[in-house]
Amino acid sequence: MKFVSWNVNGLRAVCGKGFNDIFASFDADFVCLQETKLSPGAFELDFDGYHSYWNLADRKGYSGTAIYTRTEASDVKYGIGIDKHDREGRVITLDMDDFYLVNVYTPNSQAELTRLDYRIEWEEAFRNYLCCLDRVKPVIVCGDMNVAHKEIDLKNPASNRRSAGFTDEERGEFTKLLDCGFIDTFRAVKPDLTDAYTWWSYRARARERNVGWRIDYFLVSECLRLKIADANIKAEIMGSDHCPVELVLGLMD
Repeated sequence: MKFVSWNVNGLRAVCGKGFNDIFASFDADFVCLQETKLSPGAFELDFDGYHSYWNLADRKGYSGTAIYTRTEASDVKYGIGIDKHDREGRVITLDMDDFYLVNVYTPNSQAELTRLDYRIEWEEAFRNYLCCLDRVKPVIVCGDMNVAHKEIDLKNPASNRRSAGFTDEERGEFTKLLDCGFIDTFRAVKPDLTDAYTWWSYRARARERNVGWRIDYFLVSECLRLKIADANIKAEIMGSDHCPVELVLGLMD
C-alpha cells in the first residue's frame, strides 16, 4: 500500500508544472496534498479512479489540504474539533477500515517567531487529537509538519537555532509526539542518511546546492512498525519548494 504526501505550494501553480503527469507517476493508493491555496468553489481537480476530499481555509488563497484515495473512506473529518484551530483548512482525517489517515499542514511559527506561542498551543491540541484516534485504531499521519526534528534534518543547524522550524520548543513538541507512540518512518528505515531534505528556500540556489530542511513526514502508530516496507524522499520531483515524500506499508491484516 503506497502513500504520498506533498506540499504543492499552490495547486493551481503546480498544475502548470506537469502535476497531472506527476500524479500518475506516483501510482499511489493515497495522495495527500498541503498548501493547496484554494478558495471555496474556485477549483478542484479530479483523477479517474480516485475519490477526493478537500479542506479549505476561511482566508482566500491560503493554506488548505486535500486527499486523493482509491478507496472511499467510511467517514471523513475536517479539522480537529476546535474552532480556533479549524479555520485554516489544515487537517483532514479519513476513517478507513484498518486505520485512520490524517493529512496535516502544521502552522509555521513565522519570521521573528511571531506565531510560536500559537504553534505550541496547536501542537498540544493536535497531539491530543492523534492520541485519541490511536486509542481506537492505528494512525498514519503525514504532511508538512514545519519542523526539522534533529540536526541531521537540516543543512545548517548551528545558524538556525532560533529559526522557525528549528526552535527548541518546536523540536520538543515533535519529540513529545514520538514519545506518545508514533514513529518517524523515514528515520525508521534510513536512520543515518544525511543530506535528505524535503524543502528548500527559493533563495540563493538552495535546491541546486541541496541546502535544505526535512520538514515533511509520515508518522505511524507503533503497532504499524513491522508494516513499514519503505520510506522515501522524492527530491527529483520539481514543481514546488517542497518535494513529495512516500511511505510503503505491507498489507494490513
